[in-house]
Amino acid sequence: MTIERLGKGGRMSQAVVHDNVVYLSGQVGSGATVAEQTADALAEVDKWLAKAGTDKSRILSVTVWLADMAGFDEMNGVYDRWIDPDNPPARAAGESRLATPDYLVEFMVVAAR
Repeated sequence: MTIERLGKGGRMSQAVVHDNVVYLSGQVGSGATVAEQTADALAEVDKWLAKAGTDKSRILSVTVWLADMAGFDEMNGVYDRWIDPDNPPARAAGESRLATPDYLVEFMVVAAR
């Protein structure tokens, strides 16, 4: 089986494709609010899915990490407008300390190609 690595760096790849399954690294965004960071991070998800030859209609699962669960509804307000309503993925969300205090939300996505 071939493994394809996109956005490869010394520590990680932004996306890895194996057996027509696309695994994205955790995507974060910029902005002062959970909503702003969610919109920016989901735009990054769209970008990397496109580079891997797929799109959000083929997402299998999403894991959402929030720095504070108080931002759950704010994140969902953006996420619910973004996700393909005809093809909702499996999803989990939880609270976690993220890589820096500036990050309020992070998304990890697995999709079919």
